[in-house]
Amino acid sequence: MFKEYTLQEALKLAIKTEKGSMDFYRKAASISKDEGSKKVFTLLAGEEAGHLKAFFDHYKGGDLGDLDSFMASPPDKQSATHQALEQSIAEGTGEQKALEIALKEEKSCVDFYTILVKDIVDPLVRRVFETVIRETQGHHDMIEDEYMRVMTMVHSSDQNIYVRE
Repeated sequence: MFKEYTLQEALKLAIKTEKGSMDFYRKAASISKDEGSKKVFTLLAGEEAGHLKAFFDHYKGGDLGDLDSFMASPPDKQSATHQALEQSIAEGTGEQKALEIALKEEKSCVDFYTILVKDIVDPLVRRVFETVIRETQGHHDMIEDEYMRVMTMVHSSDQNIYVRE
C-alpha cells in the first residue's frame, strides 16, 4: 500500500528524486568514454535540472534553501543509484552499467509519479507532474536506444528490417 502524500510532500520528494537523477547523469557523463553516451547523459542531466526547477517553483517549504544552492549541493552518496554507479565505475563496466541503472531509474520514476499524480488536485501542479511523466518516458526510450547502440543491438528504427523467415 502506498503512502498518501500531501502536495508539498509530493513536490519535495519529486525535487529530491530529480536532483538524484541529475547528479547521476552528470557523473555518468563524466565517466563515459563513448561520445554518444556522454551526449545522452549530458542531455538527460539538463532535462532533469529542468524538471527539478519545475517542481521547485511550486514547492512552498523553505527547508531546501534556494534553487541554485540546492542544485549545487553534493550528491546523496547514500542513494542506491549513486552507489550502483560507483560500483560500476570500480568494476570498469562504465556506460553499459550506467545505462542499465538509468533504465531502471526512469521506469521507477514513471511508475512513482503516475501514482503521485492521481491525488493531485491543483491543475497547474498536476500538469507539471503529467509533463514530467511524459518526458521521463521519453528519457527511458532514449536510454533504451542508446543502450542498444552501445551493446551493438538492432536499433528500434531498424527492427522491421530484420525479420525471421
